[in-house]
Amino acid sequence: QVQLVESGGGLVQAGGSLRLSCSVSGSILRINAMGWYRQAPGKQRELVGAITSGGSTNYADSVKGRFTISRDSAKNTGNLQMNSLKPEDTGVYYCNAVVTTTGLRVRESWGQGTQVTVSS
Repeated sequence: QVQLVESGGGLVQAGGSLRLSCSVSGSILRINAMGWYRQAPGKQRELVGAITSGGSTNYADSVKGRFTISRDSAKNTGNLQMNSLKPEDTGVYYCNAVVTTTGLRVRESWGQGTQVTVSS
């Protein structure tokens, strides 16, 4: 099994910053990719950004230049640094990981989500 646990959400004023972390545990051989998604009330879940095992990143246009994804392969953790936050960034943020297990199976797992609220 693969488990993802997010942390770091909270309430922040517009223009502020938050850092989310995602810890991946279980029978992991390698994390192939990690992604961050968010879901605002009444809206569909959307991709915020992702990072590959090689370190390549991609971001939604709405967060480019403000958000940065990083990962620590040795610790099986990923981070989402969010700067210059806007009220429209409010939502539940989910960590997603595609991993190769020690049994050489590829698994996709999700975290439980963490609330981010940006006040105007």
